[in-house]
Amino acid sequence: MDNIVVKIADKTVSLPKYSTVYTAVEKAGFAVGARYEDNPIVGATVNGELQPLGAAIETSEAAVELIRAFDFYGRRIYRHSLAFLIGMAAKQIFPDRVLTIWHSMGNSLYFSFDDNQVIEQTDIDAIASRMQSLVRNNYEIKYTALPCSQAIKYFEKSGHLLTAGLIENHNDPTVFLYNVESYYDRAYEPLAPRTGFLTMWDLVPYGRRGMLLRYPDSKDIKTIRSTADNPKLFSVFEEYKQWGKILGVSSACQMNKRVTEGTISQYIRLSESLQRKKLYALADEITKRQSKSVFISGPSSSGKTTFSKKLCEQLNLMGYNPIQISLDDYYKPRVEIPKNEKGEPDYECVEALRVDDFKTDMERIFYGEYVHLPIWDFARQKLTHRTTPVKLDDLSIFVIEGIHALNPIFTSSVPKETVFRIYISALTQLTLDGHNRISTTDTRLLRRIIRDNRTRGIDAVTTLSMWDSVVAGERKHIFPFQNNADIMFNTSLDYEIGVISTYAIPLLAEVPPGSGGAYTDARRLLTFLKYINAIPADPVPSDSLLREFIGGGDYGD
Repeated sequence: MDNIVVKIADKTVSLPKYSTVYTAVEKAGFAVGARYEDNPIVGATVNGELQPLGAAIETSEAAVELIRAFDFYGRRIYRHSLAFLIGMAAKQIFPDRVLTIWHSMGNSLYFSFDDNQVIEQTDIDAIASRMQSLVRNNYEIKYTALPCSQAIKYFEKSGHLLTAGLIENHNDPTVFLYNVESYYDRAYEPLAPRTGFLTMWDLVPYGRRGMLLRYPDSKDIKTIRSTADNPKLFSVFEEYKQWGKILGVSSACQMNKRVTEGTISQYIRLSESLQRKKLYALADEITKRQSKSVFISGPSSSGKTTFSKKLCEQLNLMGYNPIQISLDDYYKPRVEIPKNEKGEPDYECVEALRVDDFKTDMERIFYGEYVHLPIWDFARQKLTHRTTPVKLDDLSIFVIEGIHALNPIFTSSVPKETVFRIYISALTQLTLDGHNRISTTDTRLLRRIIRDNRTRGIDAVTTLSMWDSVVAGERKHIFPFQNNADIMFNTSLDYEIGVISTYAIPLLAEVPPGSGGAYTDARRLLTFLKYINAIPADPVPSDSLLREFIGGGDYGD
């Protein structure tokens, strides 16, 4: 039999072809570990791609990097493994009910049953007890290949029709699943090798029909912290989830069906109409409150620029004079930007902005003075001012957008009674198949990869490489202030992942091996995007918020 050569850290081992990663790890002398507290090995990258320990190594030479539970990818593996664990426990306790994962909330995942019945505390206790039993028994979570037809039959029989439909739509001859004894499930990222590792979690009720599966966060990987309640964010998710159920599209499987049936254009129109209706209602609320300053914040690629323009357009149609102000025009020169811990300019921190200049401008405006607002040219590092001054009058509404716009350091610069605060983000309610969610953060990342490439000529490697620092900045500077918002607005369009995939897949496919984490993330994103049916951009309206990223819109770049 042909042998393969595997390099792990400073060791090289020779193994029979198709040996598993686990076999290579053991032969190289690494102990996988038995307890979560010991930071066990939970997966690996093989030639840069994420793999479970049970995966076969198929190349003649392989570079393996170990992933431990406390690593960045290890924490992802741990979260996905917990989702597998609760799915298995729920199926054993309630065999006739289908549990669905919906979205994250801080350091938690939100689950509910598809039958929409109220979840009692006794139900949650029963599921938690079974999860604890599965952990104590320390079952092996096997990585198993089944013929496509057999996998479809299994999921149809178990009531997981969305998983069956997604497998059938992609139609691979062989389907890789994870299983413990007679229970099988699909996961699009690796799972831990044993249930015994999964000791750090908590299951608590949330709302009338759901529960939160809590896990350690990156700041304290050995402690379960309380999840900060966020009823406004949750209500947005719930509203869009209910709307998705009404239209029969709550998963990629169901959206794929729309594509194959030729009804996706109608669905696009409905999605756009819903968002337009919500925007009209928002503008109406602003005017009813007689607000004179609207502060808009949101994380990267949430669509702040186009959202602000569309809101101004609606206010204009209602007879008002909206005046846009971007906090980007208050950036300091590059030489004055504070440095982060890596010694690089930290453009995400509030100290990178000329806060005092903004306060002065707003104070003068609300004193009734004429003000020439600034224009900051990033490329030339040059400050100029608008030729036409602005002045507050009865019809004026100042629309201020930026990542720090909900920080009280900015909102306190205008009279309190005039302020209206909006937090926006791309909060998709779609799951892949009910057991695997589509991450809001991944949706924003894909948006940014496309826009960076189209407007700045930046390749996917660069965007992927800087994304961790972007997310870290959001956690520090944006998310702590999101609950200051009067209203949260969802800028996601449920159909958009199908349109985005047509632009993102070629860019991700160009990321070369050897690009470190950028290659690993590119392959991870490609893994789930291949299950999304492509949607052409032609039916997307020119005034769609999605056009900010794919181009061809009414509001420019």
